[in-house]
Amino acid sequence: MATVGTDTVALSAQQQLVRESIRDICSEFDDEYWREKDRANEYPTEFVTKLGEHGWLGVLIPEEYGGAGMGTAEVVVMMEELAASGGGFAAAQAIHGGIYNSVPIVRYGSEELKERLLPGVADGDVAIQSLGLTEPNAGSDSTSIETFAEKDGEEYVINGQKIWISRVDASDYLLLVARTTPKSSVDKRTKGISMFLVDVQEALDDGTLTMNAIPKSASNAVHAYELWFDDLCVPADSLVGERGNGFYQLLDGLNEERLVIAAECLGLGELAIQKGVDYANERTVFDRPIGKNQAIQHPLAKAYAEVQAAKQLTYNAANVVDEETGTAVGAQANMAKYLAAEAAFAAADAAVQTHGGFGVAREYDVERYFREARLTRLVPITQELALNYVGENVLGLPRSY
Repeated sequence: MATVGTDTVALSAQQQLVRESIRDICSEFDDEYWREKDRANEYPTEFVTKLGEHGWLGVLIPEEYGGAGMGTAEVVVMMEELAASGGGFAAAQAIHGGIYNSVPIVRYGSEELKERLLPGVADGDVAIQSLGLTEPNAGSDSTSIETFAEKDGEEYVINGQKIWISRVDASDYLLLVARTTPKSSVDKRTKGISMFLVDVQEALDDGTLTMNAIPKSASNAVHAYELWFDDLCVPADSLVGERGNGFYQLLDGLNEERLVIAAECLGLGELAIQKGVDYANERTVFDRPIGKNQAIQHPLAKAYAEVQAAKQLTYNAANVVDEETGTAVGAQANMAKYLAAEAAFAAADAAVQTHGGFGVAREYDVERYFREARLTRLVPITQELALNYVGENVLGLPRSY
């Protein structure tokens, strides 16, 4: 749990309650737990189960479906604390999808679907941890996806390929994004895209879904997969929302999710700074703690200032995002994600440098934070795309893509 410095953000009574509750749960999972999960490439099942038992996977689900009925302001606190607790970005990402993949169902799913699934998601019995969007030929350009769902009577038959799809191994259902009208046949590229709920185990059992894990160097406890769909049949009522408008429905709530990603970066940055400060106070060289040296102090202090600046923007936006919409909130969300990711990387880099040679030793953890901090500059969007949004929508520059 990161505690360094004075928190510059004032919390509401409910936000404070969220923070204390999450800290209490996270205290049961020490550094060795996260170190071993990363080393073994093992999903933190015990951690996620504990959060589910306490109702935190249903934080955004309305109370009428068994959820907590909270909003972005509370989730920002929650996810920052998960990352700061010692688990880093991986701890937050382990449940990120489980929280946010239920949002399209809450907003656009049929009443039958909501009543059938949401109570199980809220109490942790049903996992919708995976979003199937990215494809080999459609990364940042999501409208170029080629996975296609064709209506056949009372079913949709789906064929295609996805890549970098996280947590499929921890999901009961996959929220799959596919075209229901070819891109060449729509008057606007964002049209003709739909969302479907896919029963993961059923699809694996009948061979219509094949998946391969992608070896990677960061957030090893949260796995990513390449998926192939071969005549996967799903019932027509597995369609989430309105056919052809899935892209817009998926984007609804994007600003909130960007702010939560920013909070996860903040928690990682705070964790790295804490580790750096602790080591700087303990490590003695030339009969003095290395923290006395400005070459050690300044990078940590600079990183702390940058994390706190990003935190102000993130929390300010989170406190109004549930009431406001549009370009202003979108700009704050993208800037928050950009600044928080940069701050997390600077913090992790300073922590590694503070540790000297031990900075790359796994037992000191900061090398893991560094790997994760580098990842935050790539997901869920690159830093360049965040800047593109600001350039076009705030500065009035011509669209660059």
